[in-house]
Amino acid sequence: MSLFLDTYVKLTMLDSKGKEMSKRKTAVCRGQPNPTYKETFVFQVALFQLSEVSLVLSVFCRRSSMRPRERLGWVSLGHSSTTEEQQAHWTEMREAEGQQVCHWHTLTDT
Repeated sequence: MSLFLDTYVKLTMLDSKGKEMSKRKTAVCRGQPNPTYKETFVFQVALFQLSEVSLVLSVFCRRSSMRPRERLGWVSLGHSSTTEEQQAHWTEMREAEGQQVCHWHTLTDT
C-alpha cells in the first residue's frame, strides 16, 4: 500500500464576478511524493477579458470511490490573484505571446 496520495489538479477559469467560465482536470498522479503535472490546457478567452478573469488551480486528493475528494490547497492567478507573485506570473503569461511560462507556487491552505 502506498504512503503517498493520489492527486490531481482542477483548473477553473472564472469571470470577474467569480462565475465559472470553463474548467479542466489533469490526470490522476498516483502515489507520488512530489507529483508533477506536465499537461497543457487551452482556455478560450478574449484578449480584452484577460485583465478580468482568474484561473484557479486546486489540488485534490482522490481517496477512494467511497470517500469524497479532499482539496489539499489552491492558488489563483489573474484578476483574483492570491499574492503579488501570482499576479506577476499572470502578467508574464499575458505578455508571453504564445510561449510557455513556468513558475512554482505555494498552495493556499483550504
